[in-house]
Amino acid sequence: MMRERGFTLIELMVSITLVAAISVGMLMTMRTSLTTLDRVDSRLQSNRRVMSVEQILSRELSGVMPVLGDCRTSDGGIRPRVPIFNGTGQALLLVSSYSLAEGARGYARLLALEVIPSDRGGVRLIVNESLYTGPASTAPFCFDGAAAPGPPTPESFVLADRLAFCRISYQEYLPQTPHLQKWLEVWNKPDLPSAVHVEMTPLIADPASLPLVSVTVPIHVTREVLSPYADTP
Repeated sequence: MMRERGFTLIELMVSITLVAAISVGMLMTMRTSLTTLDRVDSRLQSNRRVMSVEQILSRELSGVMPVLGDCRTSDGGIRPRVPIFNGTGQALLLVSSYSLAEGARGYARLLALEVIPSDRGGVRLIVNESLYTGPASTAPFCFDGAAAPGPPTPESFVLADRLAFCRISYQEYLPQTPHLQKWLEVWNKPDLPSAVHVEMTPLIADPASLPLVSVTVPIHVTREVLSPYADTP
């Protein structure tokens, strides 16, 4: 009887050890699986953000509207109405039919894109949107005929962050000599450019994720902003 009882205790101890080992193995496998799933999800989210940046920029810039607006002057007055599409390598002001808030279904929006320093290192590209209600609504964002986006606010949307650099350039529209079209760092011409190029390079490249590439958006609106248009009878 003692031998049978001792043999039973040994079997019980072995069984408990095996169950504990299997449980630990299952927990480690589950932990590894959850960690891998979290990394995959983070990578997918990062790739979606990269793709959304390209889509947002393309839709906002391609929806540009050739409009006139008021612009402040250094003496505190209002300059006669000027074309509201002007920019530099670090800022761009335009009116677009596409907005982050309502897509292409809502009201026209005044968009102010700006490259500012990032608190995470490098620079970031942000956009401020405000409702375009007519020429008077552009005055706070235009100064002496140039874009004046103003400081970032909590409502500013960060399109891209932690960039080594970000530059905006504009292709001159020359319908008679398209082979002579060149890229300009400043756009202060009355009519719209034929394309806008947003050059971006990430501060730290991640070979495992989609790279944040530069975006070139063609502008198909060829209307002359300062020319009067009227319906012919």
